[in-house]
Amino acid sequence: MKIVVAYSGGLDTSVLLLWLKEKYNAEIIAYCADVGQGDELDGLEQKALTTGASKCFIGDLKEDFAANYIFPMIQAGAIYEGRYLLGTSIARPCIAKGMLDVALAEGADAIAHGATGKGNDQVRFELSAASLAPNVKCIAPWRDASFRAQFPGRTEMIAYADAHNIPIKASMKKPYSMDRNLLHISFEAGMLEDPWYDATTPADREMYVLSVAPEDAPDTPEYVEILFDKGNAVGIKHDNLDAIIAELGDVKITGQQDGYILLTPYGVMRVLNLLGGRNGVGRVDIVENRFVGMKSRGVYETPGGTILLAAHRDLEALTVDREAMFIRDGLIPKYAQLVYNGFWFAPEREAIQALVTHTQQTVSGEVRVKLYKGNVMNAGRKSPHSLYSEAVATMEGGQDSAYNQDDATGFIALNALRLKASARQVK
Repeated sequence: MKIVVAYSGGLDTSVLLLWLKEKYNAEIIAYCADVGQGDELDGLEQKALTTGASKCFIGDLKEDFAANYIFPMIQAGAIYEGRYLLGTSIARPCIAKGMLDVALAEGADAIAHGATGKGNDQVRFELSAASLAPNVKCIAPWRDASFRAQFPGRTEMIAYADAHNIPIKASMKKPYSMDRNLLHISFEAGMLEDPWYDATTPADREMYVLSVAPEDAPDTPEYVEILFDKGNAVGIKHDNLDAIIAELGDVKITGQQDGYILLTPYGVMRVLNLLGGRNGVGRVDIVENRFVGMKSRGVYETPGGTILLAAHRDLEALTVDREAMFIRDGLIPKYAQLVYNGFWFAPEREAIQALVTHTQQTVSGEVRVKLYKGNVMNAGRKSPHSLYSEAVATMEGGQDSAYNQDDATGFIALNALRLKASARQVK
């Protein structure tokens, strides 16, 4: 038997890798997707081979994740339950596809993941597999009673790792779990399981990774301009952009246009994450509804995504027809729910995306935003496709040819007709 295991190198997946090998007497192939989690991947391949994997694949999915998952979701304006920017949710189908590509290429019988039976990720991985490779079996050890009996907690896992010489860095010092990618980082469990616990105090300053606390952000606002083409951010203008790109080290410039530095989707996200993070942008603390039925509390940092969503929305307000926007906005809760619940590859999500793509044909132009102590403030927008007409909207006189105010009398009378009829109705 051959199993491809979703592997991060952490305590859970390291134990999982060896446990699966022993239980199924199988050849184990480790797979890790690089979706922008940074130095967490250092030494991962050697560690997987030392732990018992016959091979280890590290898929470089950073550009794919940004261009084909984050950007389409931003175009859709997707926010789950009004606040969550779906950072973990949207990474799972991207990772699952990369993993399944390896499984099919290697002729694997199954894939396995370390998602628990209480969470959303088990659903996301397995629904993605059902859509992309229905003949590949999914193994979920946390839903195996024998696995839970052997590992009721982290203490037993650490002991197992020590007994089998599995190199780990696990400790009990950080009582919360973290998940990081290009779009965000999430924090769950431990002290955060108490919804009354305040995670904004100085005591938890070290927990955060991508952003400073808003009160610690600079006292001077920072401006950034974003260039959009058909709903996608393609360029950035900033007084210190050259130094920022040099600091990041892995951002490639693809060209220049009207003073903007053109970047790939990955580059856009990297730059906006840095700018947002140092201005305290994108922190959210919420209690959300998991797909499996329970409520959970999570703390999230999404600096670049928060900026991008605000800027994109502002440009849409200028360039998208009112009724088209109304229909798209009406689908946001459903679209966000589909992403959160693991239906990225489902036909209904793809159908909504087609409608979204159509609405984005005119969403090209420039947006200027001001970043200040956790806030993203719109500071200007312009587009060659603008539907805004100063001649129509002006409060000054002399524009009767553009808008005759007398016309409003009949407009109101016709709209009032059914209201008057309803008022006269015998009830």
